[in-house]
Amino acid sequence: MNSEITVKSEKIFEGKILNLRVDTVELENQKYAKREIVEHKGASAILAINDKDEIVLVKQYRKAVEEFLYELPAGLINVAEEPVECALRELKEETGYEAKEINKLFEFYSSPGFSNEKIALFKATNLIQGPTKFDEDEFIENVHLSKAEARKLLETGRIADSKTLIGLLYWLNN
Repeated sequence: MNSEITVKSEKIFEGKILNLRVDTVELENQKYAKREIVEHKGASAILAINDKDEIVLVKQYRKAVEEFLYELPAGLINVAEEPVECALRELKEETGYEAKEINKLFEFYSSPGFSNEKIALFKATNLIQGPTKFDEDEFIENVHLSKAEARKLLETGRIADSKTLIGLLYWLNN
């Protein structure tokens, strides 16, 4: 099995959400290559299902892709915070819901070709509605979809976010 041995690592950028480094690696054939790596502290996402068997999504503008996207509620894991705590906090902040029941479904890398971002995906049920608490730079619309409505958004390409695709496909097939 191929592995790459890091011979040099240079930090290029340190930010609030991510860091960027460039690694020089030695390949199996004794040649060298550069790898640009986005370091990410991780995130949690929540597949929240209300008492009407509807999925709770958020719709928000994403500058990186210059589009409004439908997404599962999600957010960055804070320092000393467990992924499940992050999931519950983000669910409350973005949708106003609190979950009486939450279960971990998956952990996955969002784009391992250049980033170490790992997302923990949880399923939340037995929801209790309360007020939202958006961050000051968040402008979010809550959307509730039946399975038929969610399937139509998938089939028409309206769901383009990977964590949401994973969550919806799980929900629609279970």
